[in-house]
Amino acid sequence: MNKTDLIEEIAKSADITKASATRALDAMLNAVTTTLANDGSVTLVGFGTFSVGERAARVGRDPRTKEAIQIEAAKVPKFKAGKALKDAVN
Repeated sequence: MNKTDLIEEIAKSADITKASATRALDAMLNAVTTTLANDGSVTLVGFGTFSVGERAARVGRDPRTKEAIQIEAAKVPKFKAGKALKDAVN
């Protein structure tokens, strides 16, 4: 399922127009992105939690030259599925 398919499903399930579903989905994604950018987390009970994790600096290898390179520390988005989502998948 891609974004277009998701918008169609939202519009059908909520009995709203595709334009309204697009605005709702974009607003939700923007809210999650903004919250994570500010080191917050978003918890949707039963669905899961979006959060920010830390990846430590490390030494990697350039695949072409096999030379060691330093990879900087980074913040990465994380998602932990909630119980209801896990149960629905299994």
